[in-house]
Amino acid sequence: MVAAKWKVVTDRVALDADTVVDRDVVVHPGAVGVVALDTDDNVVVLRQYRHPVAAHLWEIPAGLLDEAGESPTSTAQRELVEEAGVQATDWHTLIDLYSSPGMSSETIRVFVARGLNDVDPAARPLRTDEERDLVVARVPLADLVHQILAGHVHNALAVAGLLAAAESRRNGWGSLLPADHPWPAPDWALG
Repeated sequence: MVAAKWKVVTDRVALDADTVVDRDVVVHPGAVGVVALDTDDNVVVLRQYRHPVAAHLWEIPAGLLDEAGESPTSTAQRELVEEAGVQATDWHTLIDLYSSPGMSSETIRVFVARGLNDVDPAARPLRTDEERDLVVARVPLADLVHQILAGHVHNALAVAGLLAAAESRRNGWGSLLPADHPWPAPDWALG
């Protein structure tokens, strides 16, 4: 038997004194994604098969927070090496997001990683399963934004991360937070 990476629970939620509803929730450990940007404004992207949607998708390197004691930054650094064969010397938090808050507790942090260096292929872990046929490419950030807006990039994490990176870059990267910025708290209130 294979252990599941997440579980589904049914919560009873009191909406008010008279209304109680059942809500199914995917309990998720959280995840990270990386917009790895080289000095020529190319982003390291991956093309990977995703069974639930039966499609090969363009994505940014990403992974689950499923290693005990590993910080989100360390997970992102590990995933960048494992999936893309790249290390980075400069790390910042770009955005935090809830991937599907109507049904999942998943929180994702997207980092910007710069100062890229290729890792010796002999030092990289062996890719298995869906990752064994992973395609790694470097694509200009501006081209990726165009592809998103043309309807050719569908991975939500990639869309959010790449658009946020383009906006942050346009504003001189002034919106970046430290890599170890506190994990997301509840949303701020409007007005």
